[in-house]
Amino acid sequence: MPRTATVPLAFNPVPRVADPDRRRTSASVILRSVLEHGPVARSTIARLTGLSPASVTDHCARLAGLGLVREAELPRRSNGVGRPHVPVDLDGTRFVVGGVHVAVPYTTVALLDLRGRVVARRELKHRGTEPAGVLARAAEGLAGLCAKASGRRPLGVGVAVGGWVDRDSGTVVEHPLLGWRDVPVRELVGARTGLPVHVDGHARALVDAERLFGRARGSRSLLHLFVGNVVDAAFATHDQVHHGPRSQAGAIAHLPLAGGTEPCDCGRTGCLQAELSERTLCRRARAAGLTDGTNPMHVVAAAAEGDAVAVRLLLERARMTGRAAGLLLDVLNPESVVVTEVGAMFRADCLAALRAEVGAERAAAVSPTSFPDAVLAVAGGAVALDVLYRDPLSLLRADSPDASPLRN
Repeated sequence: MPRTATVPLAFNPVPRVADPDRRRTSASVILRSVLEHGPVARSTIARLTGLSPASVTDHCARLAGLGLVREAELPRRSNGVGRPHVPVDLDGTRFVVGGVHVAVPYTTVALLDLRGRVVARRELKHRGTEPAGVLARAAEGLAGLCAKASGRRPLGVGVAVGGWVDRDSGTVVEHPLLGWRDVPVRELVGARTGLPVHVDGHARALVDAERLFGRARGSRSLLHLFVGNVVDAAFATHDQVHHGPRSQAGAIAHLPLAGGTEPCDCGRTGCLQAELSERTLCRRARAAGLTDGTNPMHVVAAAAEGDAVAVRLLLERARMTGRAAGLLLDVLNPESVVVTEVGAMFRADCLAALRAEVGAERAAAVSPTSFPDAVLAVAGGAVALDVLYRDPLSLLRADSPDASPLRN
């Protein structure tokens, strides 16, 4: 793929400080507090975080200078006396992040605001799965969205992909269904956009999204089970997602599933990937005459119209997904489990069947994704937003706010 000229963002040097790690951590804690509680008074942030009022004031000023927070328009008075407590909130007027999720049949490109809400998105059906072409179209799609973003500037791009994704190198090491191996995603997307690019597996990306913006926020330990064309998982404890060497954690595709009957390419029967994949669901739906395509939402639509076969297929898949969740619960014993699976996302009977398979004593810990209508768009953007909320001071060092941020 020819490399295209870009105008990348220029970054100022990081100022010298006595303890940069502490400063980064404090800025992260304060920005997370504003995300969770904003609009919120600085005195409340100090109380919630344990930081000194002076430190909170200093960091809020820095974050405001970067354009991440601003004072809320309406000050609040304390008991009607004294100076008003002017709360701070996220500044949603200046920035977005780009998100790219590469699925087996199509790529989703999106822009998200600082609260993880989808501002714009588009699906790009694959014309082929050659990686340079897929990622070039994704960059073009993002450029089109940014052109209509009402002046908000992209801070960076997050890319989420299934399979084995090495976050540190920004590489898709292996994605058998796409036929990708050792694809330098960060390099390819960065060359097209001129923006910082962050890459991770989609299950881990959705753990980050749940931690920051979802119903599982505040959980001490969190498991995410992603059941799409690719089946994988991610696990976080105390706000840290486990990656393992070369980010290979979460590879559960070939774990055996009790009661599974589907032959797997590995030569065994009943592997999670073979049994639960949307490809399997759609093949079974085609065999039953429900659909002639590969979109699992057609099965969901048929079930909504009362088709008994479609309901049966979705309930069977939900029960098997519950068995997979139960297996992971036995091993990891997380406080919360989030499942991304079409039946549990859109049908109460499927969620009930999944929870029943997990068992009554643990059913309350299991919930569907917090982003049923935008899960793939959120996955991509969450990769970049996680970086922002972990180290807001280093992500934003642009020399000029008017610099052209995204070109093809």
